[in-house]
Amino acid sequence: MTGFSRVLTHPLAKALAWVTLILGIALAVNLAGITVLGNLSRWSQWLDAHTTHFLIWRLCLYSVTIYGWLRMRRRLYRDAGNQTARQRLVRAEIGAVVAITLLEASVLLT
Repeated sequence: MTGFSRVLTHPLAKALAWVTLILGIALAVNLAGITVLGNLSRWSQWLDAHTTHFLIWRLCLYSVTIYGWLRMRRRLYRDAGNQTARQRLVRAEIGAVVAITLLEASVLLT
């Protein structure tokens, strides 16, 4: 394997690529919305007017994610024979819940 292809398979490089892709998509959607509506203030008003729709979307997304995680969790607990792996799984779950809670709290505070 060459040096460059080895870098692309590194977990940190994959995570950075995903973050970059998601941020790029978010930027493109915002720029498209601003362009379609004419200016930033109208885009902001449109977002405010559709807050309830976005809340419903996020709740549906969280529900599907929780359902998928619970199914995967059963399998992971079955396959994780040692206590250390189970503790890491619990820490990951706590981290995910804290991150989602902070994101939603930041939405409510704005």
